[in-house]
Amino acid sequence: MGSVYAALFASAGHEVWAIDRWQEHVDAMRSRGLRVEGASGDRTVRVNATTDAREAGPCDLVVLATKAMHVAAAAQTIGSLLKEETPVLSIQNGLGGPETAASVLGRGRVMVGVVGGFGASMRGPGHAHHNGMELVRLGEFGGPITQRLRKVEDTWASAGFRVKVFDDIDQLVWEKLICNCSVSGPCAVTGQTVGEVMADPDMASVSAACATEAFSVARKKGVRLGFDDPVAYTREFASKIPLARPSVLLDLMAGRKSEIDVINGSIPRVGRGIGAAAPVNEAITALVHARERQLQCSS
Repeated sequence: MGSVYAALFASAGHEVWAIDRWQEHVDAMRSRGLRVEGASGDRTVRVNATTDAREAGPCDLVVLATKAMHVAAAAQTIGSLLKEETPVLSIQNGLGGPETAASVLGRGRVMVGVVGGFGASMRGPGHAHHNGMELVRLGEFGGPITQRLRKVEDTWASAGFRVKVFDDIDQLVWEKLICNCSVSGPCAVTGQTVGEVMADPDMASVSAACATEAFSVARKKGVRLGFDDPVAYTREFASKIPLARPSVLLDLMAGRKSEIDVINGSIPRVGRGIGAAAPVNEAITALVHARERQLQCSS
């Protein structure tokens, strides 16, 4: 997703630095440019690319688009990018990413981004693909909507993204989380795409149960949501990216540790604290953990 953001921002005329520890990706961007294809078209753009944030110098906006387990390490390396007023937009799947960023950078520095309906993956170094191009939700970590948030909204809109800003970050985080729960674990345990899960009667039922449990936990936690039917809401989300493989499945396919604990695994964890069971999400999480151990043993 970071490559999608970088390419579209650069294509709109913004000066962009792509900072990544994947050396081959950085080398490819430097030598050939960054290619992004899919729902936004097919473009190759020139971006500045480095593995060392100190090369970039102070920036007007930092987008922290790592996986949840890498947020703390990434946040600790970006001091050289920050002017006094530079906001850091933390965009992760699941729960906890912005909180981790705020623990390193301070609450006043951090904004929250929740991005859905893109279905992005890497085709290779310097080459990203995305199946959809839906909504970018933005909010201040502590709320409410501010002038600086409006400025960041305008920046994203200028690059062709559809953007909405929110006062309530819990709403935007949980609405995305419910969608993620409906597809991430089910796709990971079956190896199916989003569309294949939804077309399979058994897995569609599992997906619906994951979404319904997440919705129930959110409601019991007091989170305000913009819908009343989690199954209809998540199926509409899935219908826009039928060919996508969620990041948890992509991680398993690549032999990497996945983010299942902050997606499906977060539902029983939060539920236990408020007396709400989530057995389907708990089982799905356990199955993904078992698959991760199998892959580690075979590698």
